[in-house]
Amino acid sequence: MRAAIAAESVGIPSVSIVCDGFAGQANATARGLGFDGLPLAVTIGHVDAQSTEVMTANFVGQTVDHVVRGLTSAEPLADVDSVEPAALEVVVRGDIDTVQRSFVERGWSDGNAVVPPTVERVERYLDASGHDPWKSLGVSPSSGRDMTIWSIGVNAVMAGCSPEHLPILIALAEILVDPAYGSEHSGNTTGADALIVLDGPNLGALGFDAGQAAQREGVHANTSVGRWLRLYLRNVCGITVDEHDKATFGNPARPALASDPEVLSELGWPSVGEQLGGDRGRDTASMARMNSGILIGSVFGSTPEEILPYLGNGIARAAGWDLTHVHGLGTDQYQPLLIVSPLIARTFVTAGWSLEDTRRGLFEHARIPASLFERFIGSWSNLTPGRRRLVDLVAEGVLPPVFAETDDPDRLVPVVPRPERILLAVAGDPNRANAYAFSNDGPHGWWTTKTIDHTPASDLVCRI
Repeated sequence: MRAAIAAESVGIPSVSIVCDGFAGQANATARGLGFDGLPLAVTIGHVDAQSTEVMTANFVGQTVDHVVRGLTSAEPLADVDSVEPAALEVVVRGDIDTVQRSFVERGWSDGNAVVPPTVERVERYLDASGHDPWKSLGVSPSSGRDMTIWSIGVNAVMAGCSPEHLPILIALAEILVDPAYGSEHSGNTTGADALIVLDGPNLGALGFDAGQAAQREGVHANTSVGRWLRLYLRNVCGITVDEHDKATFGNPARPALASDPEVLSELGWPSVGEQLGGDRGRDTASMARMNSGILIGSVFGSTPEEILPYLGNGIARAAGWDLTHVHGLGTDQYQPLLIVSPLIARTFVTAGWSLEDTRRGLFEHARIPASLFERFIGSWSNLTPGRRRLVDLVAEGVLPPVFAETDDPDRLVPVVPRPERILLAVAGDPNRANAYAFSNDGPHGWWTTKTIDHTPASDLVCRI
């Protein structure tokens, strides 16, 4: 699509070839990039599951006609008409049951009941913030829709967020519009979903919980902010099955994860936001898309040396095809997250270990056999070209020497190129020794951090 848009932008006609079932997403992507109705040609079936003969026959039998049509006709392959209501338009009238049924039918809810976002409710939600409701933070790259303060407020009302959470939602919207995050990848086929990590001294006063049962629904602040993200992705960014959501298996919405600021202060460890370059001592919102997670339960041991093998094994077990982001889909862009309980974190600090020491220890233990690594990025996947061995990639300067200390296929190699790629968060029950490892989707939702600005805005507020 990007190559086609580059060609179209200088007047060269193009046709983008897309897989079966992806025409709707392609049309939405083109619209988001300012090229509504970009010509498409669709292949039949999944190309990876076809023989060369079948794929050739399908291509000649259908796709070639689509290519010719795209180059010779102004008529689009698929319907791209999109009539959407205006921001202040009343789209449904009636009782609460009528509203809920209408929102579900139109795909504007996540399937659960929503708070009806009446104009009056949204106005009240934004009133004390000082923000101009029509100020745009940018354009969603996946849908072409303006990401306005008003749209943030509409989905905040629907999710049941409190008005004091608006600065957090604005920071999250800034992440979604940041090219570094790449929100247009939010519906890719592997189904990775965003994880919000909140850090800072003001979170407790805002109702966020970092203690027992972290990541469980039930705490209003954590749950509603996590739900806002899913609604905003649907309603503004177009991450729905009709547009951009092509996930084979989706993940449920995740409540926002809040780090424990008091424990971090006690330990002297930087927060996730600070590890990613955020301002020290400021509230930050960080986000990345996670493929999967693994509980590391009942971590046993009273010293770092005793517990590191188990923690490292958990990080390694969480990784799989994601290792194509170590080399392939995004070189040196795999950055897993390990969440440890305060009890585990204190074990390291009591032994005199800094965060950097802990990362280095995890780096040494989060390892798998080289032959398995090569299967993940090679023979079990077509996502890394060439199926080259790790020793060859090191010789070419693509990977660091630690991946080729010998040529023994059973040697252990790390799952990240350097210790700094392992992020550490501290949360959960302070009296239990459990941890959780997340694998991330590399540049398909790259870790991005924004500072949360709680200062009332000085915009010229429009009165509706």
